[in-house]
Amino acid sequence: MATREHNKSETAFPGSLMKLPKVIFWLKNWWSSRKARSHPESLYSRWEQDNDLQNFTQLGLFYEYLEMVIQFGFITLFVASFPLAPLLALFNNLVEVRVDAWKFTTQFKRPVASKAHSIGAWEEILNGVAVFSVVTNAFIVAFTSDMIPRLVYMYAYQPDGEVTMRGYINDSLSVFNISAFRPENRPDDGESPSWFNSSVITTCRYRDYRYPPDHEKQYAHTMQFWHILAAKLAFIIIMEHVVFLVKFFVAWMIPDVPAEVKARVKRERYLVQEYLHNYEVEKLRLQLSQHGSGQECTCTPMIYPSIAKHEVLSECL
Repeated sequence: MATREHNKSETAFPGSLMKLPKVIFWLKNWWSSRKARSHPESLYSRWEQDNDLQNFTQLGLFYEYLEMVIQFGFITLFVASFPLAPLLALFNNLVEVRVDAWKFTTQFKRPVASKAHSIGAWEEILNGVAVFSVVTNAFIVAFTSDMIPRLVYMYAYQPDGEVTMRGYINDSLSVFNISAFRPENRPDDGESPSWFNSSVITTCRYRDYRYPPDHEKQYAHTMQFWHILAAKLAFIIIMEHVVFLVKFFVAWMIPDVPAEVKARVKRERYLVQEYLHNYEVEKLRLQLSQHGSGQECTCTPMIYPSIAKHEVLSECL
């Protein structure tokens, strides 16, 4: 019990530690805002109030990304156990957007904007979680549901040869002789219900696929158990490959950069090169007009240094 409480405290401590800076920032801003209430706008201007807000540190966005990545991990890794989780996360994020907007506009100074090519290492973390979630959900569906055992029974172990579930419950329960209980595991005198008679009821049923007590391999796993296990592993492999193929196909169908944006980037590069080329040509023409058309051009082309001078001159003429 003490170990469990210790583990709970270790689990809860990082979350409390993450929330502690937010509480401290809020208290500091609340204390500073008291000055604005006691002074008029002419004595304590708006820009002075903004200047007294808390600085946006380098780790400011780290906790925001961490919060979203943890939420994404819980949703994707265990979505098969709780399919309603994505909907609840959507409602949470709709509120989170407004809360973050209030926080960035009223609790922190305006952060200095900086360019970033992507979200950095968080992108690789999200991709890793997405890939790992396929494996976890495949195992959850295979080993916690009755889908695979039902299909194996219906197509391979149905005694009448029909594609029905008749007799499935009886087939999924094994037999145990209650006389084989160890003395320390048997119920004490008076604990058994009044209707229980050990001389009449000699066996009990439990959920498993094992041989009965009178079999030479008593209580060992039957061949049906291994068939079901093989079917579960095959289902996991097939499900992983199907999901990965769909993922890669969707990623191929939806490019990271739209075609229209790519075309505009290429056109922008072409216009820049054309402008620089025209600038060089005008510069050469101006120099030729100053020194006379019979003299050699002495200026070195800036955009095409590998082209010979007479080729540039012939183009100018």
